[in-house]
Amino acid sequence: MATGWAGDGAVQDQIDATVQDAIQRARRRLPSGPGRMHCEDCEALIPAARRKAMPGVRVCVACQELHDREEAGVAGYNRRGSKDSQLR
Repeated sequence: MATGWAGDGAVQDQIDATVQDAIQRARRRLPSGPGRMHCEDCEALIPAARRKAMPGVRVCVACQELHDREEAGVAGYNRRGSKDSQLR
């Protein structure tokens, strides 16, 4: 039954859920499977050190930076909403 009041620890539960969502999202983005010797985007050689550090890597550092910049524009959502949206 909804009472209109949040229970003890509700805020921490919400924070924990947000952190867990972020961890799962990051894990899904990690490469898996066999890695590549050459970048699948630009065909540049992927250095052995990068292949060793990131098993399953498929793109070179330069192309990865481009992918990261593109994804930075797509942010997750805030469960609690912004302060502005709460004031409307």
